[in-house]
Amino acid sequence: MCVRTVVGNESNEPVVVYSNQTNKLQKAKEKYMKLHDDMVTKELEIIKKRKNESVFIPELADDILRASTINYSSLLNTSAKYYEVVQQTKLFKILFYTTQPAHVIMIAAVLCVTSALVPTTDRMHVGHPQSRATSFIYLASFMMHLGAQVWMTFVSGLSLYFALPRHTFGEVQRILFPRYFTINACLSLTTLLIFVKHHPIHTWDTEIAVQVGGMSSAFFLELLIRLYLTPPLLQLIVQKNTLERAAGVGNEIGAHNPGPLKHCPHYLKIHQTFRRIHVYIAMGNMLTMGCTVLHLHYIASKLCVL
Repeated sequence: MCVRTVVGNESNEPVVVYSNQTNKLQKAKEKYMKLHDDMVTKELEIIKKRKNESVFIPELADDILRASTINYSSLLNTSAKYYEVVQQTKLFKILFYTTQPAHVIMIAAVLCVTSALVPTTDRMHVGHPQSRATSFIYLASFMMHLGAQVWMTFVSGLSLYFALPRHTFGEVQRILFPRYFTINACLSLTTLLIFVKHHPIHTWDTEIAVQVGGMSSAFFLELLIRLYLTPPLLQLIVQKNTLERAAGVGNEIGAHNPGPLKHCPHYLKIHQTFRRIHVYIAMGNMLTMGCTVLHLHYIASKLCVL
C-alpha cells in the first residue's frame, strides 16, 4: 500500500503542474489577442476618420505615381517594338543609312527659309499684330533653345565627363547628340519663321537684318551638324569603344588613357578623326550659342515688361 500511495502521488503531481501552466498560457494568449484587436480597431478608426475628413494625399500620390510609371513603361515597350519593325523596312534604311536624304532635307530647309525671306504680294504690307499664341510659341521656342544649349554645354556635358567612366559617358553622348541637334534645329527654325513673318524684308533695318542673319546661321549650323557631322561621330565612337574594350581600357574618369593602343596606327587614326569631328561640332555649337545670345540681347532691349 505504501508503494502504491507513493506512485499514485508522484503520478498526480505533474498533472497539476501541467494544468496550471496551460491556464497561464491561455490567459496570456487571450490578453495579447485582446490587445491586438484593440490596436486593429484603432487603426481602422484612424483610416476611416482620414477618409471622412479629407483625401489622404500620400496614398493618392503613390497610386498616381505607380499607375503613371506602369503606363509610361508600357508605352515605351510598345513604341520600341514598333520601332524595331520599322527599322527592318527598306525605306528606313534608305532614309537613315544613306546620305541622299540628308541632301534632300538640307535643300528643303534652304527653300523653306528662302520662301520665308523673299517678299511676295501678300507680304508687301506690314504683318498683322502678333497674337498671344504666336508670341507664346515664339518665346517658348527661343527659351527652350537657349536652355538646351546652356544645359548640354555647361552642365550635362561637363558634369557627366568628370563623373562617369569614359565609355559610359560616350554611350550617353551617343544617345543625346542626335536628339540635341535635331531639337535645336527645329526650335531655331520655329523662332526664325515667326520672327520673319512679323518683320517682312522691306521693313528691315540693320538691327533686324543682323537678327535674321544670326538666327538663320544658327539654324543652318545645327542642321549641318545633325546631318553631316553627327552620324560619322557616332560611328567613330562605336569603333573606338570596340577597340578599347578589347584592349581593356576606357573605364578611366575625366581623362583619356589609350594604354597599349597608343602604339596602334589604326586606333590612332580613328582617334584623330574623332577628335577633329568633335572639335568641329563643339565650335559649331558655340557659334550657334553666340547667335542665340545675340537674339537674347535683342529681346531684352525690346522688353517692355520691366
